[in-house]
Amino acid sequence: MIETAAPFTVQEYAVVHKISRILIDGGDVRADLYRTLTVMNEDLKMERGMISVLVQEEEELKLDVSLGLEDDEENVSYLLGEGVTGKVVSEGRPALISKISEEPKFLDRTGLRKNLDREEIAFLCVPIRYGNKVVGSLSVDHATPSHGENLDVELQFLEEVASMLASRVHARQEEIRNRSLSNGQTQRLGKNFVGNSDAMRELSMVISKVADSSTSVLITGETGTGKEVVAREIHERSPRRGAPLIKVNCGAIPENLIESELFGHEKGAFTGAMTQRKGRFEMSRGGTIFLDEIGELPANAQVKLLRVLQEREFERVGGHETVKINVRVIAATNRSLEEEVQEGNFRADLYYRLNVFPVHAPALRERGADIMLLADHFIQRFAEELGKPVSRIDTPAIDMLMAYHWPGNVRELENTVERAILLSDDGVIHGHHLPPSLQMKEEKTTMIVEQGKFETLVQNYERQLIIEALKESWGNQTEASRILGTTKRVVQYKIQKLGIDYRRYSRNGRVKDRTGI
Repeated sequence: MIETAAPFTVQEYAVVHKISRILIDGGDVRADLYRTLTVMNEDLKMERGMISVLVQEEEELKLDVSLGLEDDEENVSYLLGEGVTGKVVSEGRPALISKISEEPKFLDRTGLRKNLDREEIAFLCVPIRYGNKVVGSLSVDHATPSHGENLDVELQFLEEVASMLASRVHARQEEIRNRSLSNGQTQRLGKNFVGNSDAMRELSMVISKVADSSTSVLITGETGTGKEVVAREIHERSPRRGAPLIKVNCGAIPENLIESELFGHEKGAFTGAMTQRKGRFEMSRGGTIFLDEIGELPANAQVKLLRVLQEREFERVGGHETVKINVRVIAATNRSLEEEVQEGNFRADLYYRLNVFPVHAPALRERGADIMLLADHFIQRFAEELGKPVSRIDTPAIDMLMAYHWPGNVRELENTVERAILLSDDGVIHGHHLPPSLQMKEEKTTMIVEQGKFETLVQNYERQLIIEALKESWGNQTEASRILGTTKRVVQYKIQKLGIDYRRYSRNGRVKDRTGI
């Protein structure tokens, strides 16, 4: 609360009273927050109000309630310290921007002001504190004062409202955390990671140890394991996250162009060099350069790269001027560079320079617990991209996905899900939508079941029917019993007897949940 009495207007006091009545009624948390923003907009002309919640496990601020955005567009987030809003939360101090056009840190990530006159908009943002901790932020737009209005007083008013909302925003913070826990996401592994397996936890821990430094990193792993995703995660956890991350596939550039691509060239350095051109290293100054397929780098480029790692300088092709740079190098390979060194295909000194801190991207077969989390993630993504309302995977298809050994790793799973969504015509991915290589597992399973006892066959059939009904009813046992044409008592008895966890299929469960945070 504000310790000194703020010189609020009668109208502002009336708004405080309205907000207090909303909060006393104790309705749905998110609805109450939205009603609060609506009152401030209608009564005080505070436009584009937004309430963001700090998700502590992710060290990220997520836009949770806003005026002007559709629900399915509210996918805006800030890292702590990022932009005006991220800085307000990280430092715990309010911010008043009298003209957003003059503030480079104002990101307008929502895009709400892109067609407005930014010269006429002031932005006010205050932290929301619960106890001694910041749990979120409250922000509004205000017309730039033209008749002597005092924005400092408006900022104090906003702080007063923030203090009133603190317990509700804290409750919303807990709702988000509990949803994350119920989805199996007991620990945020990284902004770019989907998964909760031991292998991914270990990878996240390793990244946390190296991200803050400028040490060179060598990422190893099979094709399709997401080595580029690992590189992006390292970059975004590092102090360089505000600078560029430049990606280079060393195996995709012709040998006669690789040096020019990496280090640039001067005008007239070779036929066709009509102007001076900066290379990827200069483009990534202050940031990170990711050299994928580093094992494909030709010998002459290896020499230059070694000098960059040792001296932090180079010359452009055809030039004599020394270019000094501050850049972090992350390399990746699916080869054994040690064997390449022994065979004389890769310089030993360069290998040791790159391999200061090795990071291994685990194969998908080592991440069994992540397969369904990844499949759900890809379903949501491709359903939106392809415009197909696919919402779930049936039980036989789940069994096939879990039994497969995934030699193509995450990339193969991604392609499999995209293909299945294209084939689906009823909003469900069935076993016959999966590639033949996965369906062979289903045939093998069927043969084993057919050799079982009659009771086993019946139980398996009952189990599949009940699970499908639970999926359709979001885990509601009463609705599931209606779908099955039986009583709730029978369904509850069968659920207990067959060891089915009905909560897994609720709206907060992982199988059918598409709401996100």
